[in-house]
Amino acid sequence: MHITLETDYAIRIVDFLAKNKGRFDATTISENTSVPSNFAMKILRKLSSGKIVTSYKGTKGGYELTADLNELSVYDVVETMEGIYRFSRCLDGEYNCTRCENGLPCTYQHAFQRISDMVCEELKKLKFSKM
Repeated sequence: MHITLETDYAIRIVDFLAKNKGRFDATTISENTSVPSNFAMKILRKLSSGKIVTSYKGTKGGYELTADLNELSVYDVVETMEGIYRFSRCLDGEYNCTRCENGLPCTYQHAFQRISDMVCEELKKLKFSKM
């Protein structure tokens, strides 16, 4: 199981912005993170929508980290890019699990929820200020 390539790139971008204070254009971000420029633009839009970065227009435009580094975690980036982390699709409420009966969660669903919770807690501990 892997995070998506898009999320991996988003973590690289946020890490670059966290380590290099200031405003950077998308090309500079792309070059310094080895993220293809068209992909970087798409990711930066999502990070901006998630209030992790701020986008500035114009000749002095670019992108700057908005979030507080002491609070910003890898979990925040994963959630912004992929939505709420769930170990199994049976946890999202839209998947019809054949193991569950009478609308009650099965033992697998309970186990998968515990795993999801553990992964989320570990990702929340990874603060960009300490990476």
